[in-house]
Amino acid sequence: MVRVSGLASGMDIDQIVSDLMKAERMPIDKMKKQKQTLEWQRDDYRSMNLLLSEFNNLAFNMTLQSSYSSKTVSSSDETKVKAAATSSAANASYTLSNVTMATAAQSISTSIDSSMDPTKSLWSQRGSMDSSVWTEKTVEQAAITLSADTSTVKLAKGAISAVNQNTGTLNSISVTTDGTSKEYKVTIGTKAETLGSDEVFINEDTGEMTFGTTLTSGSTIEAFSYQQNVLKFSITTYDSNGKATGDNTDGSTPFEFDGSTSLNTLLTQISNSKVGISAFFDEGTNKVVMTRKDTGNLSSADSADGSNMVFSGGFLTGFLQLAGDAKGTDAKFTLNGLETTRKSNTFTTGGVTYTLQNNFTGDVRVNVSNDTQKVFDTIKDFVTKYNELIEKINGKITEERDRNYQPLTDEEREKLTDKQAEQWDVKAKSGLLKGDSILSSGLNQMRSNWYASVSGVSGGFSQLTDIGISTSANYSDRGKLVIEGDGTKLKEAIEKDPQSVMDLFMKSGSTTSEKGIVRRLRDTITQTVSKVEQRAGRSTWTSEQFLLGRNLKSVNSQITSFESRLTQVEDRYYRQFTAMEKAIQNANAQSAQLSQYFS
Repeated sequence: MVRVSGLASGMDIDQIVSDLMKAERMPIDKMKKQKQTLEWQRDDYRSMNLLLSEFNNLAFNMTLQSSYSSKTVSSSDETKVKAAATSSAANASYTLSNVTMATAAQSISTSIDSSMDPTKSLWSQRGSMDSSVWTEKTVEQAAITLSADTSTVKLAKGAISAVNQNTGTLNSISVTTDGTSKEYKVTIGTKAETLGSDEVFINEDTGEMTFGTTLTSGSTIEAFSYQQNVLKFSITTYDSNGKATGDNTDGSTPFEFDGSTSLNTLLTQISNSKVGISAFFDEGTNKVVMTRKDTGNLSSADSADGSNMVFSGGFLTGFLQLAGDAKGTDAKFTLNGLETTRKSNTFTTGGVTYTLQNNFTGDVRVNVSNDTQKVFDTIKDFVTKYNELIEKINGKITEERDRNYQPLTDEEREKLTDKQAEQWDVKAKSGLLKGDSILSSGLNQMRSNWYASVSGVSGGFSQLTDIGISTSANYSDRGKLVIEGDGTKLKEAIEKDPQSVMDLFMKSGSTTSEKGIVRRLRDTITQTVSKVEQRAGRSTWTSEQFLLGRNLKSVNSQITSFESRLTQVEDRYYRQFTAMEKAIQNANAQSAQLSQYFS
């Protein structure tokens, strides 16, 4: 609203009203500062809940057996045997001897014609192969609408068959232009001759059509069918149970490649298929090599001594002449006096995973023991994270509140530099959680969780001090934990009775006294987080679902109501000054009129 005032009185009415409204606005400024304080307090609570939740996730890992049962494994000769162990492995020594490693089945082709280029299409090199390896396949070519003037159009695939051209399979192609159709006589070959205006040549290698005249944009080459030469064959392989891995009814895996495929591409696709074969062409010997990716004698369950790879189709058995009797061998070894075999050179027994590296006849010893250092580091890291947690929470609940610094109004912020406003906000936000009962109670309960004995522990450690962890003697640390000395006592406890140490931290129980320290902590954290959420909510909650949200909603309602009232007050002030202006104008007019009588 634009107001013009003060013309009669000469007074700056806008400034006067602005000054009057400053006094009127004092209550709403107080409400906005209260709103900002509530928002800061809500955010502080949520940041504490985030810290608690992150620590709770870490505590979950401390309830897993793997955190306390790490194993270390040593091999007397890692050039022959490597080993690793899970937490379930027993502490023991194992001896491997008389090791013969498993091998993978392999089949090598006869030498291919030296002129064969593995990067070019197989159909273009068909002279090196017997014609029986090829199979004709009917391809339905969809209609092609041209987007530009052209005389050449490429089919989706090459390797076109010219054998049946004169029998009506593909002797003409129809092209429609502006509703008029024209037939083009087809010639198929590898080299185009001079073409008449009603002829079309198809390169059987590339599938490119060349018309004897230029076809205009918008013309449509009508749909037709043609014969294409493809390679079809199948491979059968078996898993460790003797079951064929293919999808055909006989368990074989079918393959089909059009003639435009190169030998390298064909072998790559075989390698990437589910048959579990690594295939490649060796240019040094001009031979194709196919090797099972898995070691061992992987043959049919119906013929345990049969081939591990069964090939069918003229390309594999005729052109490449791949052997059909390829077999792999199982690994043979003696483990602690027991002669046994495995399909793979990597196998697991008793929680220990062995990887055979070489054949040998002597002995290699593998020792499994507790990884004391790793368990120590896990507990030490957990204690450190706990100390960091309570330090941050203690910092919040002991932080002093500086009431000389209240949240800034917009007008107050405009008078400060960005740096000054930032420093002011830091002081204004301080101490918003000082002495908070929820967080204080949660910390006290967590301290109690650490110190109280755990009943029913299977071993000699029922308290934290039994394993060398105690409370800091420094009062300012406010309950931080310290690992005594250099951790020797804790390491000795882990080495002496790892089960008891594990129970002390993660034992389950129906009562608090029966639960391990970490499970108690998680219960306390869950309860504390829930209480904080009732006060400060979550980012996904509505205002009605938590206390501070309801308070904020109430303050917002008061602000909205008061702003409406301020608008009315401001309008009233302007009406009053407008009335004064009119009275002054009337008085001035009367004065001017009277002065005429005395002049």
